[in-house]
Amino acid sequence: MTSARYIDGKSLVVWLLVMAALALAPHWASRYAIILLSTILMYVVLSVSWAMFSGPTKYISLAPAAFFGAGIYSAAVLGSSLPLLTVILVGGVVSFCLAVLVGALTLRLRGIYFVMFTFGLVELLMHFLLWFELNINDTTGRVVPSIDNATVYYLMLAVFALLMITVYALQGSQFGMALRGVGENEEAAAHIGINVTVLKIAIFGLSAFFMGLAGAIMATKWTYIDPKIAFNPVISFMPVLMAIFGGLGRPYGPIIGAAIFSYLGEFLITKFPYYYMLIFGIILVVAILYMPGGLVGLAQDIRGKLLRRQHADS
Repeated sequence: MTSARYIDGKSLVVWLLVMAALALAPHWASRYAIILLSTILMYVVLSVSWAMFSGPTKYISLAPAAFFGAGIYSAAVLGSSLPLLTVILVGGVVSFCLAVLVGALTLRLRGIYFVMFTFGLVELLMHFLLWFELNINDTTGRVVPSIDNATVYYLMLAVFALLMITVYALQGSQFGMALRGVGENEEAAAHIGINVTVLKIAIFGLSAFFMGLAGAIMATKWTYIDPKIAFNPVISFMPVLMAIFGGLGRPYGPIIGAAIFSYLGEFLITKFPYYYMLIFGIILVVAILYMPGGLVGLAQDIRGKLLRRQHADS
């Protein structure tokens, strides 16, 4: 996310209308639609959270599944002994602490080394918990107290709203400007006095916090949790692809990418259950090759061409 502007009046009105429509959705939408919207919001939160760190810093993290899974497992362990909101908050805090610890150890790495380590973290946590559950607890998974679909939806909507407030607050702040400086030239940023390591760890932890909140909420929807469900490697790749597909140039780019890809995935699984991954892959390859700026970048290019044509005609 490279824009340094605060949200303008027109955009604020649009956001308020969108949030109002989403808040009223359970009053008119079907049960299936609410479940689908909850899943879409989950991917939106994961994609925007990922972009909040990786967009300005240019560090490609494949750890979303680790932080999402940490939130899930926090709910699995504590779900029957603590109030729901406390469990969700603990899920976010556990993910935040995990990210700070991992960030302190790894954010000095760059490029492919950082990418490989973050993805390896997912596998490490999954296999450690598999071993722990089988050898210490003599079980393979845990049951999480379930809640109704409308509550899951509203909780995820609240996390999404809090995340977007955070994103826009960061945009025009000194913290956000420093992050963009790190992404453009990390050595120069350090030279002018920015504590680059602390800055990267802080935004890495904040990004993980929202992923953990989303994981703790979704655990109540899935009810049964085991390490392979909690730390599904697909969750590490999908938010990244969704954010890139939507475009990292504006905060709403990852939202658009996540919403389209979530719905597209549901449609393809329903209509083409044996070919949907092939079709999904083709769409991704085409998008990456011919839309390097994502959908938002494509729209901006088209708009620029139309404006230039109008000026030429006049």
